[in-house]
Amino acid sequence: MASRDLAIGMTFLTQTVTGILANIVLLFHYLSLCFSGYMLRPTDLIAEHLTIANTLIMLSKGVSQTVQAFGIKYFSQGIICTVLFYVYRVARGVSVSTTCLLSVFQTVKISPMNSSWKQLKAKLPKHISFSIFLIWSLYTLVNGIFPFYRSHKYSGKNITKKKEYGFCSTGFRDKIIEALYAAFILFPEVSFSGIMIWSSGSMIFILHRHKQQVQYILRTNVSHKSSPESRATQSVLVLVCTFVSFYTLSSIFYACVLNFNIPSWWLMNTSDLISTCFPAVSPFVLMSCNSTASRLWFKFSSFVRSMQSAFFCTKVSG
Repeated sequence: MASRDLAIGMTFLTQTVTGILANIVLLFHYLSLCFSGYMLRPTDLIAEHLTIANTLIMLSKGVSQTVQAFGIKYFSQGIICTVLFYVYRVARGVSVSTTCLLSVFQTVKISPMNSSWKQLKAKLPKHISFSIFLIWSLYTLVNGIFPFYRSHKYSGKNITKKKEYGFCSTGFRDKIIEALYAAFILFPEVSFSGIMIWSSGSMIFILHRHKQQVQYILRTNVSHKSSPESRATQSVLVLVCTFVSFYTLSSIFYACVLNFNIPSWWLMNTSDLISTCFPAVSPFVLMSCNSTASRLWFKFSSFVRSMQSAFFCTKVSG
């Protein structure tokens, strides 16, 4: 194996393992709250499903592209590739939608009681569960189109376009079907990204106005700390900005890949690496405003490091 292939393989492996473990730890935190009888807040419920979606992304695309980076082509074709790509597309759609839902909910939540969102502020928490159910259902059905057309890829003779997209090759029998599928996938993602940018601007404006209103408290109380609501809002802001940044970069690189019949090695791997950055980073952003989840992660990472040290010590002594 070439040194560059080994380097990118180790990069993928580090990102995938870290992302999977962080998402599992955060998911375990939410599940433990449910089993202990704790009623999850709407923001926790949204974050829980965002974590599930990001875990599925890392387990489908993250693992697949890591395995392929080390020269193993087991996931590159056939029914396994179809299933993995289907899971990835559903999970990616849910990840985008729940991130958007979280940003909108937090914007409405911190809005003043006398704002135009007064009625929505009271009703929105009651519809969060249904909204999440609708998101999963819609993306499961919409992406169900893909396996049908992909099942004919190897036997069909009239495929007009076939490209390698990371760990999976894809092709459609005509350009109309390809354009329709791209519209079903890209239009919601672009729309949700625009909504997230708007909600982020609204949150920044609301926080700035609130800071100005309580500025006299800051002058008289040096030890004043930001409220939990403010810290949660800042965490959501960081999460949304992280998503928009990685999504924009991923879209740019993906467009470059589409413009080349045979994309370069570095372009393909960079595009794949960026596409799984948000699912790997988001659990750490969510943990930043959750002290219990943060302590759980630190305990788990300390345990992993101790196990690694014990393994290497045993290996050296042997």
